[in-house]
Amino acid sequence: MTPLLHRRTGFEIELMAPPGVSRLDLATDLATRHGGRVRPVWHHDSEPSLVPGLGRFLHLTRGFEVTRADGTELCTLVDDITLLDGLDPRAPAPPGWFRVLSDDPRLLSLLARHSDPAGPRATALDATAALWGTKVQHIGAFARLDDHTGATIALAAPQGGERERPCEIVTPPLSADHDQALEELLAPARDLGFTVPVEAAVHLHLDGAPFRDPATLANVIRLFAHWRHPLRAVLRTNPACVRLAPLPDLLVQAVEGTPTWDDLAKAVTDSELTKFFDINLTQLFNDTPIRDTIEIRILPGAIQAADIINQAALLELLLDRCADPTPIPRPPTTQAEATEALLTLAATTLANR
Repeated sequence: MTPLLHRRTGFEIELMAPPGVSRLDLATDLATRHGGRVRPVWHHDSEPSLVPGLGRFLHLTRGFEVTRADGTELCTLVDDITLLDGLDPRAPAPPGWFRVLSDDPRLLSLLARHSDPAGPRATALDATAALWGTKVQHIGAFARLDDHTGATIALAAPQGGERERPCEIVTPPLSADHDQALEELLAPARDLGFTVPVEAAVHLHLDGAPFRDPATLANVIRLFAHWRHPLRAVLRTNPACVRLAPLPDLLVQAVEGTPTWDDLAKAVTDSELTKFFDINLTQLFNDTPIRDTIEIRILPGAIQAADIINQAALLELLLDRCADPTPIPRPPTTQAEATEALLTLAATTLANR
């Protein structure tokens, strides 16, 4: 029997389409099943740069928001650049698949606002060019926008390499019937031949408000720092998953005593915390959060709703224990004892519900 989740939770589930199938095919299938619609959207991401002196490129890629018949959001399907295994890097871009690249997040936001993700590559930069009073240059398959000094603002380029196949399903926050809601998305994906990628993970987004209590957040940090190895063993964290790291030492040191919120905020600032840790806490300290959540990033990939819900339920119990102001103790020193102690911690919390 699949357990019930009690917290409002959003899910990000990384899948891979079979050759010849794309995330747009899944979006279309889902919309048809629910009598809804598909709306192309831009997805913001970044990737390492091959240009000397430029650490990364920021880019927009095509995603697809799927709505139900009543117009409410069912899910959004987007690319995830960490999913690479099995893709042919030499494959040409299918018609209509392109990306927009820049090196400044403010410019990328402007480009997203003034470029139609459903439109053609040839005109993707035109509206932004009008703001600069310049013309888009077309060089082979590329469109380039420069300012009046010749500095490049953005490029629109074909997106080949089978980048239409990676598919991250992003759900809206779900308050009830989590297993049914996920299976409504995953069963059609299985029917179309989607699989779990080699590098896959599942991410959970939980409402941030309960974790703004400093005692609760200190326990969350203790849980994910001191119990990192037993957590990853119990959850079977994917060793091929990238963009995961242990929480920074300065943040872990800050919870040795009884930290205040200001103590934790200073540790976050001094640590230069990013989202790419086992747990993403950055939005708790953002005055204007993109999502007012904490994000747990260490669940392995899955394409069965029950597998995801079972692991999410275990994490929910452990987070419930974090709400107890009593500090979570350090684990036993041996891996086997630590794993057993972690499960006992969850079982005790369940018994006290």
